[in-house]
Parts: sequence; C-alpha cells; structure tokens
Amino acid sequence: MTENQRLNLLFNRQLQHLNSTEEKEEFLLLMADPCNKEQVKRLLKSYWEAFDENQFSPAAFLFGDGGEILSKIQSENIYPLTQPQRRPKRWIGIAAALAIIIFGASLFYLKRSTDLASLADTNTHITPGSTGATLKLANGKTIKLSDAVNGELASEAGVTITKTKNGLLIYEIKGTTLPDQINTLSTNNGETYQVRLPDGSLVWLNAASSLSYNTALVHSGKRSVNLVGEAYFEIAKDKKHPFIVKTGTQEVEVLGTHFNVNAYADESTTKTTLLEGSVKIKNKTDQKIIVPGEQATVNKDNISVDKVNTEYAIAWKNGVFRFTDKTLEAGMLEVARWYNVQVIYKRPELKNELLGGRISKYANINQVLKKMELAKAFKFTVKGREIIVE
Repeated sequence: MTENQRLNLLFNRQLQHLNSTEEKEEFLLLMADPCNKEQVKRLLKSYWEAFDENQFSPAAFLFGDGGEILSKIQSENIYPLTQPQRRPKRWIGIAAALAIIIFGASLFYLKRSTDLASLADTNTHITPGSTGATLKLANGKTIKLSDAVNGELASEAGVTITKTKNGLLIYEIKGTTLPDQINTLSTNNGETYQVRLPDGSLVWLNAASSLSYNTALVHSGKRSVNLVGEAYFEIAKDKKHPFIVKTGTQEVEVLGTHFNVNAYADESTTKTTLLEGSVKIKNKTDQKIIVPGEQATVNKDNISVDKVNTEYAIAWKNGVFRFTDKTLEAGMLEVARWYNVQVIYKRPELKNELLGGRISKYANINQVLKKMELAKAFKFTVKGREIIVE
C-alpha cells in the first residue's frame, strides 16, 4: 500500500472514529507532511459535506472524542527532531500542531470560498442602504428627497426648506411663522438622512425611522420633536427654550447637548445614550438625569442607567455596524433595516447568541454575514430578500 493510499484509508477511518491510538499517531504524521498537502486538500474538499460545521473542530476530528493523544502531547516537551529516522513521541506533538494548522486553515479556506461563492449566486441584488428619505409637508404634499433636485424645495408659513447636494435638509425662518405647521421626515429600510432644524440643531435619522416637528420648531416656549426609530441629535444651546424629544415610552429634555435615542417599535426597550451635556429622561412613573458616558434604558415603567461605550451607540451614524456584546437578534435587526431584508430563524434559541466585532455598513452583505457567522454556532442562507438563520 502506498503512502497516499494509507492516508486515504486513515482519513476515512478517522471520519468514523475507528483509528487506534497508533493509527492516529500515524495519521497526524501523514497530515503534517508537506509532501501530502495537495492530497489533504483533495480529501477535505471531497468530504466537506460529511461534516457538521456547527459542531466541528479540527482538534476534535484529529484526536477523537477520547482526547488521549492530545493529553499526551500537552504533557510532553516538544523539541525539533535530532534523529529523523526514529520518529520519537515528541515528534507527534510537532506533527499534531502542524496538522491542526494545515487542517484548520484548509477547512476555513474551503468553507469560506464555498459559502461566499454560494452566497454570491443568490444575493448580488442586495445592496447596502444609502442617503434618502421622504418629507411630508404641512399641506400634505410628500417629497421623495432622493429624487428631488438640490435647492429650495418649499416655503411654508415663513420657513424655507432647502436640500443640499450633500444630503442635508435645511430649515430657515424667513418671515412670520405660524403654529401647528407639522412636517415629518421619514426613512424607509435602507435609507438615512440628516436635517438641520431652524435653531441650528442637527439630527441624523437612521433607517426605518421618522421625525415630526413644527416647521418653526419653537412652540409654547419649547422646541419639541417626535421620534419613531433611531436618531442622533446635536442640539444647539438655548436656555430659554428646552429641547424635548418624545417617543412612545419617554421624553428626553435637554438645553444643548449630543445624544442618541433608539426607540424602534419592534424593540422592547428605548435607549438614550449621552455623549455631551446633560439630559433628563422621564416616563409616566419615573425620571432620571444622565451624564456623558451613560445610557438610560426604559423598559415598560422602569428606567435603568448604565455606563457604556458611547461609540457603540452611534456607530450607525459613522457608517459602521458595531456588534460587540449584541445578541444575534439585535444585530440582525440592524442588518435587516439597512439592507431591507427579512430575517427568519429556523432555531429561535439562536436569537440570544452573542456577537462581536465591527464592519462597514457599506460592505457587501456577504462580508457582513460571514463576519457575524465567524466562529459561531449558526449559519446564514440567503434566498431572495430573506436571510435564514439556522
């Protein structure tokens, strides 16, 4: 029997966990031999479909469930070979290490290239979000901003509304204003937009969100807006006119500050994260004041305050998905809104899997999904505009 035939035999036996301790040692040596590199790659490709990739690890395959060889390797010192002809047991440690590296790297390469090629065939039509929104004026007229020409869009009750080439909506008071002239700026899935209010305050609106406000902004001594979804605010200072952000579960009151509010209807909590200044959060039963670096979470009637990394909260504004310490469900909600896709869970328990890492929101969706999938106990399948998690 040739060495190639022997490696084929031992590989098949290892798949079935039939190799003896001596055969496993021989198998490791053959796997680590550079002369067998091409054959190892062919074997891996041929047998890849036999692996349960969610449970599979190179070490488990190479050493078997008993782990007796691995224990032996860990208990020995590993030295370079001084007498190649003898193959002492210390060489098994070197062979094992090399085999894991070769085997693991080959698996990763094969899995990644196969999966990406498969994904590329099915989801090339899924593109990242872009700048866009719809503006509803007080008279009921709607303007799709991505289609509108740059320049003045409308003039209502003493207020002019202008669109810039950089995707900024600007409100300016030009004359006598009227009360109760409500405008609504809304984004669909896959859209984001920025608005400068008449007082100079800037608001970045995330995907699937809406912001309603009086065109003159100030009414009854207050600057007030209503938010559904998520927005980042940089509020111009005005001690005479506090700025109020209302959501379905809370009110945020500020004088001049930078903060982020996440108030999506399909999420169980509302989160307000403060970067600069001071804000007061209140609901029907409680109120809290938070300082920079803190996040207030409203869950039903309760308001809790925690120290957080504020960069994570505003990553979306900066064009980044930040998945650190987020559950799979929370991460996929962001992906679904931005890429305008639907997420289906074949195993609901996976929703609580914790993620990590960061990636550009303008990356190909293949890259985003593989980043999330890396080293986790789930995989994604894309069918049309559906992402199936299993």
